[in-house]
Amino acid sequence: MSSVKPLDPPQDISQEIAFPPGDLFSDEPPLESELHLRQILLLLQSLEWFWNARQDFYACGNLTIYYSPNQRKSEQFRGPDFFVVLGVERKPRKSWVVWQEDGKYPNLIIEILSSSTAKTDRGLKKQIYQDIFRTPDYFWFDPDSLEFQGFHLVDGEYQDLQPNANGQLWSQQLQLYLGVHNSKLRWFDRENQLLLMPEEVARQEQQQREQAEQKALVEQQQREQTEQQLAETKTLLARYRERFGELPEQ
Repeated sequence: MSSVKPLDPPQDISQEIAFPPGDLFSDEPPLESELHLRQILLLLQSLEWFWNARQDFYACGNLTIYYSPNQRKSEQFRGPDFFVVLGVERKPRKSWVVWQEDGKYPNLIIEILSSSTAKTDRGLKKQIYQDIFRTPDYFWFDPDSLEFQGFHLVDGEYQDLQPNANGQLWSQQLQLYLGVHNSKLRWFDRENQLLLMPEEVARQEQQQREQAEQKALVEQQQREQTEQQLAETKTLLARYRERFGELPEQ
């Protein structure tokens, strides 16, 4: 989120260098708007719900990534709007400290563009994520204009991702699609099914229960109507027999 200068990755760091403490708090500025907050929560909660059984990833938004042993505030660290790291323990963290995480950088980063950050997201951040982080999948999305673009790292350089027939972009790292749905950036699985938020799942289940209840009510009414018609037929038949005897055989 904050403005930084690109730095070359540290080379042959001596063990005598004093690393900053690993227990570092995130130091990110507030999000630009409510749209940014809701978009980040949408990406985070729907992915965590879909991967509920998995314990080998970390996903978060607007959290500082500390990656240099000599970093100074606003100079040598980045806080992506949203990122995912694979192959790590799923647990809460105060920040992402690369040297405390076996040197792991994000596998996927998404930046939510705004008028104040778009230039940096398209330029400097893209360069840092390409050259220093080596993050394989990088996307950006503008919640106002709905601009959406993605890149995959090929031979050390970002190459544009091409959309499928639905306008979605494929994340090789997460094995999921990203696409714009109802003016929001959403996840989709291989079968193009929308990854739902927990409340969307609850609402869908409620609708299914209501539909099942309505179907059961209609079926019950139909049974009662059939039983009533059968009873009326039996009553008419009994009255006929009283007056005319048994029905003639066919």
